Amino acid sequence: MSELILIGASGLAREVLAMVRGSGQYDVVGLLDDDREMAGVTVDGAPVLGSIDDAVNYMHAFLLVCIASSREREAVVSHLGTLGIGESRYASAVDPSVQYPAGCRVGRGSILLRNVTLTAAVSLGTHVVAMPSVTFSYDDDVSDFATFAAGVSLGGGARIGKGAYLGLNSSVRERTSVGDYATIGMGAAVLSNVPDGETWVGVPAHQIDHGGFNYGWIR
Repeated sequence: MSELILIGASGLAREVLAMVRGSGQYDVVGLLDDDREMAGVTVDGAPVLGSIDDAVNYMHAFLLVCIASSREREAVVSHLGTLGIGESRYASAVDPSVQYPAGCRVGRGSILLRNVTLTAAVSLGTHVVAMPSVTFSYDDDVSDFATFAAGVSLGGGARIGKGAYLGLNSSVRERTSVGDYATIGMGAAVLSNVPDGETWVGVPAHQIDHGGFNYGWIR
């Protein structure tokens, strides 16, 4: 069984830890986190072994960045890249309940929790996070570091940009795009293309000035 280290002592890390233990996918060695107060603490039985930079001391283990914020996740991967840690070091964690037919692609570093569905010819980039019961329909194309809260549904042929965040139970109409680093509020229904960096909420979804609020802050 391959060894795995989780980056970020977060709620998402706890969910991943429970998933991989239950499925036997990996042997979780421990976690790394830059919060000094976490040093030596155990998270659901897994020890916090040190800071994120200590990943270079565990070259025998795969890594998985368990940070729900798209931008923070991307920043950590970028930083680890400067330390010589490339994409081949990252694992993917896919719950056994996930529907994952031939013809679909899931990039390295991605996390797919319980009851995520990929129907046909779905492409997920690297370090994508999908919380429980997310639905990806035929021909959906998801870029790196996108994050999907529980219950998100994408219609066929949707395009989701790099680092986008889609909130709880939101939906995207078929053949509609959500731009890079855009934010979709919980329960929103996206019926038209969302430009890069904008925040949209409501039914039908419309742009708002989020005043610096980031729906993807929860770790």
